[in-house]
Parts: sequence; C-alpha cells; structure tokens
Amino acid sequence: MRLRAVLFDMDGTLLDTAPDFIAVAQAMRIARGLEPVPDQQIRDVVSGGARAMVLGAFDVDPMSEEFEALRLEFLARYQEHCAVHSRLYDGMAELLDEIERSNLRWGVVTNKPLRFAEPIMQQLGLASRSAVLVCPDHVANSKPDPEPMILACKQLDLDPSAVLFVGDDLRDIESGRAAGSRTAAVRYGYIHPQDNPSNWGADVVVDHPLDLRQVLDSALCSC
Repeated sequence: MRLRAVLFDMDGTLLDTAPDFIAVAQAMRIARGLEPVPDQQIRDVVSGGARAMVLGAFDVDPMSEEFEALRLEFLARYQEHCAVHSRLYDGMAELLDEIERSNLRWGVVTNKPLRFAEPIMQQLGLASRSAVLVCPDHVANSKPDPEPMILACKQLDLDPSAVLFVGDDLRDIESGRAAGSRTAAVRYGYIHPQDNPSNWGADVVVDHPLDLRQVLDSALCSC
C-alpha cells in the first residue's frame, strides 16, 4: 500500500530534547552543592525516563524516599523548563518540509506525557503542523504495545500499512510492527551504547533524518 503518513517518536527521533533534561539534572546537583556530572552520563539514559536520568545524575538508592523526592523534583523542574533547549534534529526541518510537499501527513506517537509533549510542540511551532499527537494520556497501554500506533492511525483514518513509524528505541519498532505499520529505526537518537538498532527488526535503519528521504521516495512509488 502506498505511504500516506509518517509518525515519529518524539525524544531522540523527531527532537533532541536531551539538553533540557541535562540542564534540569545539573541544576539539581548545583542546588545541592555538587559538581556537574558529564552530560553524556545523562544523555545515554534519556530513553529510560526520569527514573534512569535521576539515577544517572545522583548516587542514590532507587528504593529510598530520597530517590522518589529527587524524581518528583526532576519532573517538576522539567515541566517548567521542558522547551528551553529542545530542538529538531539537524535535517529534520528539511525532512518535514519534504513530507508536507509530498502531500503526506505526519505526527507524533510518544511515551512522553501530554503535559510535557504538548508545550514542546507548541513552543517549537510544530503543533499546528502535526496531524496527530498520541501520548500515554490517550491510551491504556504505552509503547511497545501497539495501542498508541493503532489510535494514531485511527485518528488519521488510515490503515496502519500506509504509515511509516520512525523511532530510536526497540519499543518503537515493536509497537509499529505489532500495529501493522512499516518501521524505520534511527541510529542518531538516545541509544544505549550497548544497544544496536540493526537488531530491532525494523524495515530500515538510518543514520540521519535526511536518509529517510530515500525511504519515502521508495514508499511513495509503491502500490
């Protein structure tokens, strides 16, 4: 079936949001009189969420009350500063322009809560362009469950086979495949050093957003 839409994971695929996460974690350390940790130490665990990033920034027992207090503070600070340094990845603006010129729709399917995802999309001027934004708030089960992808396709009124889902995590590829969509894994996102996108079973693996142009050209020509 001919491609009709492209859906993106948000963090590490559409957007480089790590700088805001890093800034929050480092600010929390400075507030406690601690030296900053290497930024890469936090960037490497962004895909693990707030829990992983707090553990990456602080030497703390994850079962302790101290950890939970740090996690809640991290989320509160991030909600206030979630769209300060976040940006489209290099080449992504051009890719989105090409998608729109090809009369395709695009959107976002993310495990990022709506209270964070929505203001980021608005701040970066993407909310009015995106055809759909699906967050955990909208479904009972998040990725890797196919439910978010199925909901996005339903909102687009498209068969999943007409949709390409692009992500930087195994759960993105598993969600897309289970929903019946075509999938693309990216190597430029928040991938753990020991992980390998080539092993995720995606239809294609790319190194840069603009590498997806060839994928789109091929998909647009298929029937």
